[in-house]
Amino acid sequence: MSMEPLRIIFMGTPDFAASTLQALIDGPDEVVAVVTQPDRAKGRGKKLSAPATKIIAEANDIPVLQPTKIKTEEFHNGLLSYHPDLIVVTAYGRILPTSLLTLAPMGCINVHGSLLPHYRGAAPIQWSVINGEKEVGVTIIQMDEGMDTGDMLLKGKMTPAPDETSGSLFKKLAALGSETLLKAINGLKEGTVIAVEQEHDHASEAPMMKKNDGLIDWSRDAGELECLIRGLDPWPTAFCFYEEKRLRLFCPEVVHKESEVAPGTVLHADKRGLLVACGNNALLVKEIQPEGKKRMPVDAFLCGAAIPAGTKLTTIVST
Repeated sequence: MSMEPLRIIFMGTPDFAASTLQALIDGPDEVVAVVTQPDRAKGRGKKLSAPATKIIAEANDIPVLQPTKIKTEEFHNGLLSYHPDLIVVTAYGRILPTSLLTLAPMGCINVHGSLLPHYRGAAPIQWSVINGEKEVGVTIIQMDEGMDTGDMLLKGKMTPAPDETSGSLFKKLAALGSETLLKAINGLKEGTVIAVEQEHDHASEAPMMKKNDGLIDWSRDAGELECLIRGLDPWPTAFCFYEEKRLRLFCPEVVHKESEVAPGTVLHADKRGLLVACGNNALLVKEIQPEGKKRMPVDAFLCGAAIPAGTKLTTIVST
């Protein structure tokens, strides 16, 4: 295939996608248009906020399309007018119809935040942390009509840090995804990248996170809860209830300590953090966010309040 610069349409929305878009702009090919979700109302004031990819595109004088519907003839013809060679998709947020998957001569390729076929779906990074994976990464796939089921072009792998949160891993995998994508595109142009079918029998799912996924069950193993808290940081966050108010939990550490008290019982609360009995071992929580307040070290919270040993942290508000 010719090594002339490709004409690329990019489809993506959040910060994870913005990193990929910037890499494409800085790379050897030409981004001729960016497709992203419509501006959304955010914050208490419900002020319209532009997607991260839109901000980057406008700063680089790249046309931005924000359709509310993508299965229309008008949108299809609009994309055709840019004469793309390739469409690159990263966290766009919608399932693409066949008409778009086949619009460009080189089709659509996707940057997915897991080592496929593991963690297909909307939240692969969070579930990788929650499940304590020792190796994580990204996969560049040739998109088909399924949910992350397309043939694999290239993978990038890394080892997460012991205290990795989904937030910190997002940033690392965004950078790795950008690097791996550029290698895959170059390989497509040179004809050196071979598409490999996924082992569908080994597939696992990574469904979108819900707020209630963060409700802590203290009867579980402390190691499992430590991974859960890190995997839900910064969203939707892990939580329990203290004095019938929601208490969000951050910066956990497993403490190998057995106790005879019920799971969820505070063993101590001091400058080291909040040590809580679990079904197996105990969990030291170093940062918390009381309801209606900012995230803070436990030590800072204790300057104005006390959590006596023996206090029970609950999973529901009592009635």
